[in-house]
Amino acid sequence: MKTLIKNGRVINPATGFDEICDLAVAASKVVAIKNIASDFVPNKTIDATGCIVAPGLVDLAARLREPGYEHAGMLQSELAAAVAGGVTSLVCMPDTDPVLDEPGLVEMLKFRAEKLHQSHVFPLGALTVNLQGEVLTEMVGLAEAGCVGFSQAEVPLANTQVLQRALQYASTFGYTVWLRPQDMHLGKGVAASGALATRMGLSGIPVAAETIALHTIFELMKATTGSRVHICRISSAAGVALVRQAKADGLQVSCDVSINSLHLTDTDLGYYDSRARLNPPLRQQRDRDALRAALADGTIDALVSDHTPVSDDAKTLPFAEAEAGATGLELLLSLALKWQSEATDKSLTLAKALATLTSQPAKVLAANVLVANVPLANASLGPVGQLVVGGTADICIFDPKAMWMVADDTLRSQGKHTPFSGYELPGQVVATLVAGHVAFER
Repeated sequence: MKTLIKNGRVINPATGFDEICDLAVAASKVVAIKNIASDFVPNKTIDATGCIVAPGLVDLAARLREPGYEHAGMLQSELAAAVAGGVTSLVCMPDTDPVLDEPGLVEMLKFRAEKLHQSHVFPLGALTVNLQGEVLTEMVGLAEAGCVGFSQAEVPLANTQVLQRALQYASTFGYTVWLRPQDMHLGKGVAASGALATRMGLSGIPVAAETIALHTIFELMKATTGSRVHICRISSAAGVALVRQAKADGLQVSCDVSINSLHLTDTDLGYYDSRARLNPPLRQQRDRDALRAALADGTIDALVSDHTPVSDDAKTLPFAEAEAGATGLELLLSLALKWQSEATDKSLTLAKALATLTSQPAKVLAANVLVANVPLANASLGPVGQLVVGGTADICIFDPKAMWMVADDTLRSQGKHTPFSGYELPGQVVATLVAGHVAFER
């Protein structure tokens, strides 16, 4: 299948390429950018006039809800949502039912995902058996099955000795441990600690729940030669400061922030709006401002959707009883564009904003998969998060000026609950190509 994308503004954040030109795709590869051979005869032509032609988005945090939670989201529906949002590669969490703690479960998930011919799926394996925080999983077997890292998902790891052993084991083989920093005992609330939570009578989660966990992680990293950690969904100004210092100290640490924390604050809880019941909780404006600045200056490596589809039965409950989570795959690109358009710092260009969705998360992912037996490590797939001749044709074409309304009928995800419902957002995906295959076209 040969595809010609004509007259689009081709942006490759990794190299700084930004030019209106044509792009040719054949046999799953990008075969030409700008200088198209005269004998190239496409089977399909996409007119991208007025549109951006960018690398496919790389999302480091998405729950596909299968196996075990099919009532909240099916693999087919969530991967359809991914390509509708321009996401061509995504990392999924291990907190399914059963938990992804055995190679056979990982292989089955990857097999089913590949049969759908949608986004590339890169699973995280469970760090401990059944996520119970007691016995480490067989990381080597899970990596050979296709896991790109190891995580406890949303389950705090209370035993510091187990975490130390996990870092030692992972560093021996070059694996990365993905951790959401949260103290087990301080993190049991439902909203961020503060005046608002107090007035609303909601149990609070203090910033210390995040910073105590970060201090522990970084101290253990210092004591474990070669350890590498990815901090998932940082949420506070104090947490950002600790990550910045850890990087300055030379620790092999990366981190991401969710679209929810980047845009919203605790005031968006409104009148106990369960759509804003999230993990980590929405914090104060000073935290949001610090997160925005840290993403812009590179302290935070990637922007993620934190996609967690939740069923109506689990979400339409009193705030404290509702299940945490929100759909996000289809909002990731638009909310990145919104962040860039609202920035007071004019150095935050469109290409720089796109880098937080493409080349930067791809670097985080590449550091993991080079030691794992997964397709991304194969030369046949090429670099993810880039548009280069000879590279895999994972492409997102979007109209940056088109506006769309977030509503049930505009979301393909099985989960319809998001605190951005009713928002009019910029940027609409026109087409998504995954390995040269047109996986979505509006």
